[in-house]
Amino acid sequence: MRALFYQPSCGIAGDMHIAALIELGVPEQYLRDQLQKLTLSAEFQLTLNDAVKMGISGTHAKVTTEDQHDHRHHSTIVKLITQAGFAPGIEQRALAIFQAIAEAEGKIHNVTPDKVHFHEVGAIDSIVDIVGAAICIDYLQPDIILCNAIEVGSGMVDCAHGRFPVPAPATQELLAKAPCTYGGTDGECTTPTGAAILGVSVNEFLPKGIFSPEKIGYGVGYKDFAIPNVLRVVLGDYQVADSASAGTDEFSVQDLELHHFKIEANIDDMNPEGYEPLMEALFAAGAGDVYLTPIIMKKSRPAHCITALSHKDKVEAISDTLLNFSTTIGLRIVPFAKRVLARELKQIDTRHGLIQVKEVVQPNGQRRWKAEYSDIADIALDKSLNFQQVNSEVMLDIAASYDSFSG
Repeated sequence: MRALFYQPSCGIAGDMHIAALIELGVPEQYLRDQLQKLTLSAEFQLTLNDAVKMGISGTHAKVTTEDQHDHRHHSTIVKLITQAGFAPGIEQRALAIFQAIAEAEGKIHNVTPDKVHFHEVGAIDSIVDIVGAAICIDYLQPDIILCNAIEVGSGMVDCAHGRFPVPAPATQELLAKAPCTYGGTDGECTTPTGAAILGVSVNEFLPKGIFSPEKIGYGVGYKDFAIPNVLRVVLGDYQVADSASAGTDEFSVQDLELHHFKIEANIDDMNPEGYEPLMEALFAAGAGDVYLTPIIMKKSRPAHCITALSHKDKVEAISDTLLNFSTTIGLRIVPFAKRVLARELKQIDTRHGLIQVKEVVQPNGQRRWKAEYSDIADIALDKSLNFQQVNSEVMLDIAASYDSFSG
């Protein structure tokens, strides 16, 4: 399966993360165009430059702004993201990251998440780092996200509420369930922003399967330590331990139990208007997909089966969400196997602009492609054009582009 593998031997910060994923193939202009959807109180500039740290070449990312307001309420940031018009995957991940930070800060200060005022992570540069992370991960479309132990650093760090030992309280809370190492650097090397990105996004820490690297990205940090201050992220293919050792693509019972799950419930007593917020909550909890199936239950009662697909690390959170946000008093957790075709994301130039295209290779070796719906919908909306017309013209241009490739 397609995997994104984080190797934060010198920690992680939001700017290093964006830089590393740009090196993995996220188009710079695509990231800039997506970020411009944010209606921020001040302008910002994202600068990307080649950089070298202790002989390792990579990319430097820096967000600069004249904004002096770094205290924003959680609800203000939620509104900013939900009104931007991002694709669902981008919106859900960005909201989940900020929700994780709100819950961590709320626990530290003994307030509910909705009462949290963000300090450092409320600044425009941090908002851009977090939303940018969601944009980049969504573009790369990994099936699974892996991570080694996270180095947090040592010493003291200045926070909004005073001077604290490394890691900062929010960072420690966000990494409560993650494997960490301490003392590898003299100073803070994992920020709350970086910790939240990993805490929300990673499906498997300390992976034991077989990983085959395909592309490597280095995000270069600004601080100088005794070790190279770089974040390495690798894109490649991952085989889980059991199926890899078997030397076959057949799925074993152990594979099913360890990795992918279907969480579902039959509901016949809930107001249908409640399904949309329920589905949004399930996505925010980490569901890979959520869908409704009309069914007929005993005594011919019409009902719906709501299903959420989950990686093993998100099963508890998704189960709790389904029980908390619906009328069901029970649910089913069913392991299942996945088979995913090899895929590649491309940017194709059309008469209406750049469109992201997902290309897959079928078992018979033939290729087929699918254009990104949200790109076409955004263009139609921005230009006040009929969606069907834009879609038809884009499809013709993409097909012609593929014909020219094959020719």
